[in-house]
Amino acid sequence: MDIGIREARTADMETIAHFNAAMALETEQKVLDRQIVTSGVRRALADPAKGRYFLAEIGGRVVGQLMFTLEWSDWRDGWLWWIQSVYVEPEWRGHGVFSRLYQHLADTAAGSEDVRGLRLYVEKDNARALQVYRALGMRPAGYQVMEMMLTKGDPSDA
Repeated sequence: MDIGIREARTADMETIAHFNAAMALETEQKVLDRQIVTSGVRRALADPAKGRYFLAEIGGRVVGQLMFTLEWSDWRDGWLWWIQSVYVEPEWRGHGVFSRLYQHLADTAAGSEDVRGLRLYVEKDNARALQVYRALGMRPAGYQVMEMMLTKGDPSDA
């Protein structure tokens, strides 16, 4: 099976927003405000400094995605790329779609002189995702994520 990877375009906005909403519902049981998600995707697509999406296609159909955002590390004098908004359509899971997306991102990062590593956060109870990430060579970083969310756009405050 040929899994193609490409960077997202403006025309992919609705698909990406749909995938983001499906992922939030599936992994965190959160219903996202579709207008806010679509606006967020639109703004990211218009400004790569906010994030970049890679899409997986099979037979011309988008079946998966990941986004990455940037974090500057003064300790490392380089960028850390944070993997976010990972989603693969249920019928394509277990077929190597995420592995291809991840490998594409890792290869792109390795080819960039100032990228120092890849990171992601994962729900602590998402055993399947943890197993996949470990199989790809990722390891726990020893950090716990802390946050203080403002109410604008936060589905947990809805």
